Amino acid sequence: MPERIMYVQLKTGFNTDRGPAWITRLRFSKSWQTAYFRGRTLERYGGFDSNFYDLDTGEEFWISGPKRDRTDARYSSQQPEVDDDVRTQYEAFLNGAPLLGRENG
Repeated sequence: MPERIMYVQLKTGFNTDRGPAWITRLRFSKSWQTAYFRGRTLERYGGFDSNFYDLDTGEEFWISGPKRDRTDARYSSQQPEVDDDVRTQYEAFLNGAPLLGRENG
């Protein structure tokens, strides 16, 4: 399964861009329609403020590639929690290195 370091934010139950957010490693299905995150199975979804939802709980999430300028949250300056297992790669990315799975763009 493809893996990517991504920005993930929980949208359900929080005001615009106020939910907890993470820079974390996700695994994706071959079709990229399903993401696996911290024991959750997320399915692609075309919601208003979300693009994935949890198949078990229905909670909605926004998933996107992280931005070097750290403006990942669209409507706030809230900074995500960075998982320890991706910290080194993420910091290298912020300094100009490519991310896992994105070496060619």
